Amino acid sequence: MDVMGDKATLLDTGRFVQPSDRDETGDGEAVDEARTRLAAQAGDVEATSVLGAMLLRRGDLDGAEPLLRAATAEGDRAAANNLGVLLHQRGYTDDAAGWWRIAAVAGSAAAAHALGRYHRERGDEPAAEYWLRQSAEQGHALGAYALADLLEHRGDAGAEQWMRSAAERGHREAAYRLARALDRQTQHEDEYGSDNGVDAPPAGGEAEQWYRQAAARGHQRAALQLGAILERRGELKEAGRWYLTSAKDGEARAACALGFLLRDAGDTESAAVWWLRAAQDGDGNAANALGALHAERGETQTAERWYRAAMDAGDVNGAYNLGLLCAEQARTAQAEQWYRRAAYAGHREAANALAVLLLQGGDATGAEPWFSKAAEAGSVDAAFNLGILFAGRGEEGVALPWYERAAAAGHTEAALQVGIARLRDGDEREAERHLRCAAGGGSAEAAYRLASVLDSRRPPAPAHELGEQVHEKTECEEWYERAASQGHRRAQVRVGMLAAARGDVVEAARWYRSAAEAGSRNGAFNLGLLLAREGSEPEAAVWWARAADAGHGRAALRLALVYARRGELAEGQRWADRAVTLGPGEVSERAARLRDALRQELTA
Repeated sequence: MDVMGDKATLLDTGRFVQPSDRDETGDGEAVDEARTRLAAQAGDVEATSVLGAMLLRRGDLDGAEPLLRAATAEGDRAAANNLGVLLHQRGYTDDAAGWWRIAAVAGSAAAAHALGRYHRERGDEPAAEYWLRQSAEQGHALGAYALADLLEHRGDAGAEQWMRSAAERGHREAAYRLARALDRQTQHEDEYGSDNGVDAPPAGGEAEQWYRQAAARGHQRAALQLGAILERRGELKEAGRWYLTSAKDGEARAACALGFLLRDAGDTESAAVWWLRAAQDGDGNAANALGALHAERGETQTAERWYRAAMDAGDVNGAYNLGLLCAEQARTAQAEQWYRRAAYAGHREAANALAVLLLQGGDATGAEPWFSKAAEAGSVDAAFNLGILFAGRGEEGVALPWYERAAAAGHTEAALQVGIARLRDGDEREAERHLRCAAGGGSAEAAYRLASVLDSRRPPAPAHELGEQVHEKTECEEWYERAASQGHRRAQVRVGMLAAARGDVVEAARWYRSAAEAGSRNGAFNLGLLLAREGSEPEAAVWWARAADAGHGRAALRLALVYARRGELAEGQRWADRAVTLGPGEVSERAARLRDALRQELTA
């Protein structure tokens, strides 16, 4: 009867399974023990060995030792192994190794495993490998796992074979570690390609199978990994079950992940319960999540306490979040302190936030190195901000590469700036490419500029001799309209002009009015023109006045003409003076002639 090399593994063999309900099984065990004791007293060596193992399992070392010694003296290798276990528990490790050696030589895989571990603990790796290999080759799961662990520590390629062997025999830690190894192998091949020149089958599915096996046997981290795989795949219900299993077994990261899953499902209260459990177990990410939750509720003191707890747990996000919290409360000095702490610890977004804070305080010199550090660490916002910093100094050539870096990472405003720079350089094709990216990302300015580029390429509308002209909306009109619907005033004016050109007065008026009400002087002027054509000159004059007050020379000239026709010569002269001042040249000349004529009328 072979068992293990120490008490912990002895109880994990499955041969001596602790009953779940002693009231139901205790009588049966007592009968078995009584029967075994009678056989041992009658001289049955195997019964003596089994009885000694029973007492050893129960912790009755004094009762077990004479029985095991007696069975060992009769050549029972399981008794020799268990005697080694007993002596190991008493602290006589070297004596235990002697008995394990006897049992191992006699063919006990469990004793060979225990002996291998004994030698490894003493640094004798050759002896450890020898005995562990003896155990593993006999099919002993713990021996295979210990051998794999030893070989993996040395970087030996044979480690995976024995880890797989242990996993196949039900060793849950081996199954977990095999899955982790397969995951790393897959990631490596995805990054560098297969080193043998052959497309290897994806290990992701196999890794998942081993995670699942280990998780089913109660491995906390395997359940966590399995939950993460399922969550990435969108199988949220099953992912939640595995997170729950792992969290109940005490895995703080699983409790934290379960909290995020519940939050995303809209159950914030349950999420908070699991985050609290994880945070109390030292999970910094969960503490940050709790801080954010309380910050959203306006409970800033509680939020700050949890952010500090995250920081104390070693999560640098805690310091960054404290900086954000202080910045929102206009506690600038404290915000800078926390940003700086997180930035020095390598938090790139904290470095960017610190640089922004310094720049807002007028310290551009102090901001630049933090922007650079954050950008080099991969912060897209920092790369864009560096572009703004250099562009503000007039160093467009230095700014452009940073804009390009941010644009390549999907930064909408950076793509817009690159597009503008390419237009300035005359590279319309590259400009269009970047403007499309920015416009697709939601930039109204990019949509307007893209529409302008496309508009400049449009052929003139064909002349139709017969019938009505059928209008088909062009791509440039679609981009103008997208920008206009986002509130872009120049785009609104342009959409109005296009509508007016095709005779849609109502649509034109709608867009002109939107632009004018948002402060566009061109929108106000065009709306006035449209109203005047429709016979609403008094209302047109109101919009022209608004445009002229905003600096629109043509609107001022129109007003001068309106008042001149009404006979209000002084008011007409006033607006003519304003038109002369505002221009442009053509308008100034006409306004000057009108002003002089009105002056002569007034002095006549």
